[in-house]
Amino acid sequence: MLLANLDMDVLRTLATAIDLGGFAKAAGRLGRSQSAVSLQMRKLEEQVGRPLFRRQGRGLALTDAGDVVLGYARRILDLNDQALAAARGIAVAGTVRFGVPQDFGDTWLPAVLARFARAHPAVTIEARVDRTGQLVERLAQGGLDLALVWGKPALANATPVGTLPMTWIGRKDFAGAEGAEIPLALFEAPCVFRQPGLEALDRARLPWRLAFTSPSLAGLWAAASAGLGITIRTPLGLPPTLGVLGKAQGLPKLPGVALSLYAAEADPPMAVVRLREILLEELAAMMAGATR
Repeated sequence: MLLANLDMDVLRTLATAIDLGGFAKAAGRLGRSQSAVSLQMRKLEEQVGRPLFRRQGRGLALTDAGDVVLGYARRILDLNDQALAAARGIAVAGTVRFGVPQDFGDTWLPAVLARFARAHPAVTIEARVDRTGQLVERLAQGGLDLALVWGKPALANATPVGTLPMTWIGRKDFAGAEGAEIPLALFEAPCVFRQPGLEALDRARLPWRLAFTSPSLAGLWAAASAGLGITIRTPLGLPPTLGVLGKAQGLPKLPGVALSLYAAEADPPMAVVRLREILLEELAAMMAGATR
C-alpha cells in the first residue's frame, strides 16, 4: 500500500486551529475562509483514514487519532521551521536583550529560548527576569531590546498579545471567615496586580490586611503556600501547592490584565525581529491554552 504524503500546509492549519481553539479563529489567523479550513481538515481525515474530530458541546475536540496526528504535526512543523530558520538565519548574529516577567521565567521562557538558539546559534541572548516596572524602566532607558510586560505602559512599538484573567491564588484549603480580615501577600507597590485587587475588595466591602510583601514572585508563592495570605496573579505557572480561589471563598471578581510585547526600536535589527516572531508564535499557543 502506498503511503500518503501529509500536506505541510494542512498540518499547520490543524496546529493553528487547536492552538487558537477553533476553525474560525484559525481562518482569521491564516487569512482563509472558515469553509476552506474545514475543507483542509476533511482532506487530512481522508489522508489519515480516521476521524480526527468529535463534537464536544458547541465545539470540536480531537479524537484519539487526532491527538496522535497533532503530536506528529507539531514535530514535523518544528523540523520544517528549524530547517528554514537555520538556512535563512546563517547570517543572523549579534545580541538581543530580552526582559520577561517573573511569571514566565521558570516555566515558559527556557523552551522558547532553546527554540531560538537552535535556529540562530550565532545570536547571544541576555535575558532579564524582573517585575514589570523594572522592565518598563529599562526598556525606556535603552537597556532592553524587547520586553514582555503586564498592563499597558505608555511605550511605543507595542504588539498586544492578549488579556488574561487576574485570579485570587492561595492554598487549596483556604476558607475566609465571615467578617474576618482577608490576609494578603502582595508585591511591593507599584504593581499591576495590587491596586485592582485592593479596589475589588473595597467595592465588595470586604476587610483586608497586608500580611506579607515581597519583591519576588517566589516570595509570594512561598508566603501563599505557607498560609500567610492569598495573592493575585494569573493562572499561569501556579505551584502545585496553590490553587485558584474565587466566589466559593467569598472573594470578588477581578478584571483581566493585558500582556504586550514591546520593542525598543520601530525598525530593530534582524536578530531582534526573529526573536520577536518566535515569541509571538509561542505566546499565541500559550494564551490559547491558558484561556481554554
